[in-house]
Amino acid sequence: MTSGGHPARAEIVVDLEAIAHNVATLRDVVAPAGLMAVVKADGYGHGMVEVARVARAAGAEWLGVATPEEALALRASGDEGRLLCWLAAPGDAYGDVLAADVDVAAYTPAQLDEIAAAAAAGVPARVHLKIDTGLSRGGATPGQWADLCAHARELEESGAVRVVAVWSHLVASDEPEHPANSEQAKVFDWAVAVAEEAGLHLEVRHLANSAAAIMRPDLRHELVRCGIALYGLDPAPGVTPDIGLVPAMTVRGRLALVKEVPAGAGVSYGHAWVAPAPTTLGLVPVGYAEGIPRAASPGAEVWVAGARRPVRGKVCMDQLVVDLGGDLPEPGSAFVLFGPGRDGEPTVQDWAEAVGTINYEIVTRIGGRMPRRYVGEERP
Repeated sequence: MTSGGHPARAEIVVDLEAIAHNVATLRDVVAPAGLMAVVKADGYGHGMVEVARVARAAGAEWLGVATPEEALALRASGDEGRLLCWLAAPGDAYGDVLAADVDVAAYTPAQLDEIAAAAAAGVPARVHLKIDTGLSRGGATPGQWADLCAHARELEESGAVRVVAVWSHLVASDEPEHPANSEQAKVFDWAVAVAEEAGLHLEVRHLANSAAAIMRPDLRHELVRCGIALYGLDPAPGVTPDIGLVPAMTVRGRLALVKEVPAGAGVSYGHAWVAPAPTTLGLVPVGYAEGIPRAASPGAEVWVAGARRPVRGKVCMDQLVVDLGGDLPEPGSAFVLFGPGRDGEPTVQDWAEAVGTINYEIVTRIGGRMPRRYVGEERP
């Protein structure tokens, strides 16, 4: 709500009860494996601190973030449970993260040395060694793996580090029968065996993300990392079985203007759309500064006055235009850009398909000047 008591001009509404439900649902699905709730990128646009608190309360044993800064922000918020951060560059400072009791990832012997140098005397850094099983992104290649494990064992003997996990990331988890998944699983199992032969005693192995956690029980091991499913979004649209996840984000607000236009009227920059007949237009006060993809027209729709209304013309920095088809709702009438879809409104997946991207990108990039409001739970 705005200070005057009116609904916000435009806002992001996050349903914390939905997130708690999703965490509990995923825990039941993956048991006896533990659940790491991935809250990086400001909780995929939902609010990292708020999501983390709810996820912990709903039973997530671990949290996962990408950067040291994210990890420290969680600790500053009062979080105290097991927490992994996995993305750092050479020269990044590890001291504060290790002092905050955060697990860190290592890809190379040089990175292990940096971590060891930052560890406090008598308090070994908890390290997750990453094997590149085929994504060709972070992690040691199979050819580098034995040396990484041997170096980690040397540092364990010095008391500077303790290797608690081996982990990796899948190439095609959204295609559960894709042969790359099983090939990666073989490499992963080999890497675990090499680590154990080097004398490393692992607490957990983790390979599965949301899609694999749901659809590949054989890849769950002791811990799974769930990100997009935590927020109620389908990690493999059209493939994932319905386990009852509930989308947590709604983007909504009030129309800034409604107007009638004649046939032949051009709409927005470049007149990329011209009205073929007289119609009415609604002005939605959000644009690409709020993370709305500029490519949303043609294809995307907005819910106004009980119907889906197509976006017309190019999305602008601060606003976009929808075709009301002759209807004349009052200025200030509610719009829903996307939501759970229960009432017919477009969903995040609808917007992703309209833009030619994935649901991850839609929710992660949304924000800008829109405030975020939480419902479904009393906040402390």
